[in-house]
Amino acid sequence: MRIVLDTNCLIQSVAPRSSYHDVWRSIQEGKNTLCVSNEILDEYAEILTRFFGSDTADFVLDFIVESRHVEFFSPQYRFNLITADPDDNKFVDCAIQANARYIVTNDHHYDVLRRIKFPVVDIMALQDFLALLHSER
Repeated sequence: MRIVLDTNCLIQSVAPRSSYHDVWRSIQEGKNTLCVSNEILDEYAEILTRFFGSDTADFVLDFIVESRHVEFFSPQYRFNLITADPDDNKFVDCAIQANARYIVTNDHHYDVLRRIKFPVVDIMALQDFLALLHSER
């Protein structure tokens, strides 16, 4: 299934010792497809470097850029559905263009999407997405 990972969930899932690492591994193994845009990659790079350093950030970003389990999108339309933190809209716009099944996020700014009838963008918390992965085994 196609997903968009909010940066907070990417950070929590890339570390091999993380309890959420199965989310990242599901992308590596092709069980899920990660949908990204250049804006999302820029944010990933900044935050990964801040949390893990440049070597780890480069390793993760190289995987994203080179993986056949990652699809790139260039949203042409800005829906501006999240007003509490407009920077989060890049994930929403990518999810809409990619027809992603979920935005995986623990950020409550995305809760507004539950009340918007169009365009429909489903969100799922990281722990719920992990549970879904484990139930599909």
